[in-house]
Amino acid sequence: AWAQETGKFREGVDAPDPPKWKATLRCALNKSREFRLLFDGTKATPLRPYKVYELCEGPPADDADEDDYGCEEEDDDNQLQGMMSLSINVTDLEIKFQYRGRQVCVLTISNPHGCRLFHSSLEPTQEQVELFGPLTLEQVRFPAPDTIPNEKQRFYTHQLLDVLDRGLILELQGQDLYAIRLCQCKVFWTGPCAGSPTGPNPIEREKKTKLFSLEGFLNGLILFQKGQTSTPPPFEIFFCFGEEWPDQKPKEKKLITVQVVPVAARLLLEMFSGELSWSADSVPLHISHPDLKDRLVEQFKELHQLWQHQQRLPPAPPAPDPQTGAWGLPP
Repeated sequence: AWAQETGKFREGVDAPDPPKWKATLRCALNKSREFRLLFDGTKATPLRPYKVYELCEGPPADDADEDDYGCEEEDDDNQLQGMMSLSINVTDLEIKFQYRGRQVCVLTISNPHGCRLFHSSLEPTQEQVELFGPLTLEQVRFPAPDTIPNEKQRFYTHQLLDVLDRGLILELQGQDLYAIRLCQCKVFWTGPCAGSPTGPNPIEREKKTKLFSLEGFLNGLILFQKGQTSTPPPFEIFFCFGEEWPDQKPKEKKLITVQVVPVAARLLLEMFSGELSWSADSVPLHISHPDLKDRLVEQFKELHQLWQHQQRLPPAPPAPDPQTGAWGLPP
């Protein structure tokens, strides 16, 4: 409605662009002296995908320009700066374990230092930091393969788990996520910071490898909202243990795979992406204008609601008997 009122959208002529309308409207509200921002949900903890404005009683600004074409780009830049200033971090990591395509465990860890994925009966100690990493890490064991029905698959999975004593460290540093491979088992991976590998992409042993950058993800998200990229930025990280990846073999055929998702990135994509936005204004709804019959149905609905309301009301008390008075006793 706002886009039509300002002439920025002509029905049947212009292609609908709800994300652009939303950004331009938000910019106009921020610049207007007639509205004041009461609540900014994007700066709240937890994040909330909406803002609340108050209509001011003061006179409108004389220099307000309704057709400010710089609004969209400026608002996008301000939005990026605002998101970077939030207390957003990648502390929460969703981890999915799969054995030959079958999901065996899903959990979310929340540790400001990160976690260690391992399979061993040995518990890390302060004297063994060089072997197993810092004690501040969340210790996450690989699920036991005992439930694997295929004997051959179970045998080879055991073979890999037996060389995962030292594990794979997922270390959080600022707004970035890194991997450090300590284990004897080789680990291959794909993800946001891996680029587009044309062949197997291994993690070198005891060398810190960047997996995910929140700043890079936000930059990609802004470009996607502006329409400068056709796909949203990736944020899922995929590990393959003991087998080369990526290769010609599908993920579902790999013995041990682990998917890691920074929960904050998924939440941001859902909040700010025009495709997955929670806001209703990003969904193109096609509804006909009401005709006489539609208005008649609306009136019937109102009458029905009134009737239902009356049915729920308690029955009126009986009128007092004029002979016995208001407090007359039964005979």
